[in-house]
Amino acid sequence: MTVNRPPGPKGHFLTGVISDFSQDQPGFLLDTAQKYGPLSFFRLAHLNVYLLSDSDLIHEVLVKKNKQFEKSPLDKAILGKFLGNGLVTNDGDSHRKQRRLAQPAFHTKRIKNYANTVVEYANFFIDKWRSESTINMADEMIHLTMMIVSKTLFDADAITSKGKTAEIVGHAIHDLQGVSNNDYSRGFSLPNWIPTADNRLRNSAVSAFNEAMESIIDDRLKTAVNGKIEDTGDLLSMLMLSEDEDGNHMEKKQLRDEVATLFAAGHETTSNALAWTWYLLAKHPEVEAKVHEELDRVLGDRLPTFDDMKSLAYTSQVIKESMRLYPPAWILNGRIALNDVEVGNTIIPKGSTIFISPYVMHHLDHHFENPEQFKPERFTPEFEKSLPKFAYMPFGGGPRFCIGSAFAMMEAQLILAAIAQQYSFRLASDQPVVPLPQITMSPEGGIVMNVIERETAVKTLKKEMAPVV
Repeated sequence: MTVNRPPGPKGHFLTGVISDFSQDQPGFLLDTAQKYGPLSFFRLAHLNVYLLSDSDLIHEVLVKKNKQFEKSPLDKAILGKFLGNGLVTNDGDSHRKQRRLAQPAFHTKRIKNYANTVVEYANFFIDKWRSESTINMADEMIHLTMMIVSKTLFDADAITSKGKTAEIVGHAIHDLQGVSNNDYSRGFSLPNWIPTADNRLRNSAVSAFNEAMESIIDDRLKTAVNGKIEDTGDLLSMLMLSEDEDGNHMEKKQLRDEVATLFAAGHETTSNALAWTWYLLAKHPEVEAKVHEELDRVLGDRLPTFDDMKSLAYTSQVIKESMRLYPPAWILNGRIALNDVEVGNTIIPKGSTIFISPYVMHHLDHHFENPEQFKPERFTPEFEKSLPKFAYMPFGGGPRFCIGSAFAMMEAQLILAAIAQQYSFRLASDQPVVPLPQITMSPEGGIVMNVIERETAVKTLKKEMAPVV
């Protein structure tokens, strides 16, 4: 069969565009979309890749014809080594069943109950920073969101003596993500039994994580009365209480996989979104001043609550705009065509790989005027309604839309509000902050910032924003 492929960069006859792609993955994909249009083609060695950069085409793949595609074997091989068969790696009917079981854990009433935990832990950090002049904001946000997800997921309080379990799990997830990033850079994952440095670290981290999870789950099962545990308000108890249409609960192995997935996804993406937000606010003091004005007007000298979120509209716009410029999930897991599939007017041959990148979609000027500009004001309700469904997709889309998106937005908004009430931050160095696009888009080397308590920050802002005479 003759395959009529869409246009795209040619690259080397053996390796394709691997060299250009590896130098700047988001930039390469954006440049390809801008040069070759909504559907383009390129090779990464043996992989035939089709890049979609049109909302209608993305809708076709993620929604209308989603059953004709499955997760990339490379993603399953790498992520499955520590996430098992959780929601990120699961496919087909099994994925749909598990998502139905997990969905009640993220209902609005549940999320509202977690808001106090978010603010409590943010204020723990606020008190800690009073004695510090500089911090690595990326590291601080990772630690903060790790503490929050530990408490909300399995009731492990990282502030008290129970924090040891949270620390063990947090360090294990951090090591596992690092090793997985190395696998993605190589383009393959070696069997676990091969004694490489990465495999030794991976096996040790998986062992520590599994031991901690089994202990938590076993301890919770011991509290069961007539085979039913108590709902203690955390996500773990909700997952353990969930029943399918036949009245069956999650098996222990599946429960472990879902907890691993929620922990890894639940703190890494939010911490990156917040780190980039603080960076952008430091670069744009006029935006920070508007955030402070809103916080002072809405909150005064009290702490933010879940019920304040609707009134903190500009704070929400800042987070949305930050995730537009630096989407933590900058590229979705690859999709593989199970058969020849028509997308638009093009036949995607069986076995081909589909790339969909939120980063690309968020930087197209036909959706976002002056896309490189940080402009939170663009995210008015009217503007959001006017956007095609997949033009802005920081949480993915379709049946695999991030199950924890509402929790993540609540967490980010309340953390930003609680901290910005009392602090401002400035970059401690003129060194450029460079994105590191791996499983998530993080700032390479972190972001070192000066800590400024709010009274001083207000005076500094007025000076910085004064007109040049």
